[in-house]
Amino acid sequence: MNELDAWVSAVCEELGLQPDAVPDAVLDVARDVAHEVARPAAPLTTFLLGRAVEAGVPLAVAAQHVSQLAANWNYNDSTPAAPAPPPAK
Repeated sequence: MNELDAWVSAVCEELGLQPDAVPDAVLDVARDVAHEVARPAAPLTTFLLGRAVEAGVPLAVAAQHVSQLAANWNYNDSTPAAPAPPPAK
């Protein structure tokens, strides 16, 4: 077990969650946002991703839309280059 796995297990235990509740898609979105937008945007975005999932948006769909948004992000006009359709519920 590496440090990340140990940390996730400890947090899940503390919050009463199953350790397998943290899919790789969350890390992928955090990486995409940190590299394409800004590092501080990564934790905030993963929080919003969780809220979307809580609201019923499938994780894979939400993650795909956020990663696409990050890949097309252009801060100068504050809109993505190719707008993504809203996530399906």
